[in-house]
Amino acid sequence: MSDPSQGETVGETAYRRIRLDIVFGRLIPGEKLKLDRISEAYGVSISTLRELLSRLCSEGLAVAEGQRGFEVAPVSAEDFREVGAMRQLLECHALERSFQRGDLEWESRVVAAHHKLSVLEKRMLAGDHSEPEIWKQSDWQFHHALISACGSKLLLDTHAAIYDKYLPYQMVAVVFRGEVAANQHQKLLECALAREFGTAQQVLIDHIQGCVEEALVRDTNWVTTFASKRASAPTNSNDAHGKQVNRRGDRPARARSISG
Repeated sequence: MSDPSQGETVGETAYRRIRLDIVFGRLIPGEKLKLDRISEAYGVSISTLRELLSRLCSEGLAVAEGQRGFEVAPVSAEDFREVGAMRQLLECHALERSFQRGDLEWESRVVAAHHKLSVLEKRMLAGDHSEPEIWKQSDWQFHHALISACGSKLLLDTHAAIYDKYLPYQMVAVVFRGEVAANQHQKLLECALAREFGTAQQVLIDHIQGCVEEALVRDTNWVTTFASKRASAPTNSNDAHGKQVNRRGDRPARARSISG
């Protein structure tokens, strides 16, 4: 993820914040995006908001309801499996290219990203689950670092877009598979430094498939879960979104995308 540019417009800032709130599950799948409430919460005009939400619809993160407005894109177990399979396909391909092309600078990025992630994983293994978003950002940064030398901006952008559709499922189920995931990340690091992309691809397949199945086992009824979250969400626009945006709006955006 990269920090927002200093020259970012009000509309771009609002877009980034809404996008992050969808990706991190703060705006719940299926939630109605009422224009007057969202406009006030994110500080943009309704006409600008319509443009931003249409942009998010084109990315598959929101859906238009004809004359009724917009809502956050719904989710399902079938869709999660499909998104997971697409992430696996893209990331395995990018891993091979990156391992073949990576230089010393790439190795340094991978080692640094893994160090940060491993520190957070150790905290979580010790029982500290207070910062799930930072953990997932660090997880993204590590996986992105692994494929960052693939040499294809299109591949990186496509992978980032798919990951952004993958992440909300994880944020709802709060999937942390403990030592299994930590050991897989360590193995991916070792494979990267040894340029063993074949082994790394198999570890990655186990990593993604294990995460998807764990999430579905923990939460077999996505519709019930999200309906419950919507029912318990605050109805006051400032409480539901305005304060969250102010408090979380300075989180880094993705480096065209966010956060495995």
